[in-house]
Amino acid sequence: MALSRIQQLEQYTIQHPQEVLLITVKLEEEIDQLMIFKGFSSSLMRPTEFDPDVPMLSEEAEIISIDRIQSPYNPNNPSYIEKRLTWEQMKNLF
Repeated sequence: MALSRIQQLEQYTIQHPQEVLLITVKLEEEIDQLMIFKGFSSSLMRPTEFDPDVPMLSEEAEIISIDRIQSPYNPNNPSYIEKRLTWEQMKNLF
């Protein structure tokens, strides 16, 4: 069974624990930001589901950009590795 996009991103962060991913997505007309670190996803703009089996990113959501940030993440002074990657560019890193 193929992994969903969010599962692929979570797996990436398990394999690269020195990175935090900041994902900007659009679902219908709403923008959300997700942070993924060491295999765990959370929304920065809405409540995060307690059940880890409920995906944070639906397959209908459009990934606008992905930022790779050096861990530990400091929201006041993030250390960017790469900014504004597309889904296709990120897939090349898998």
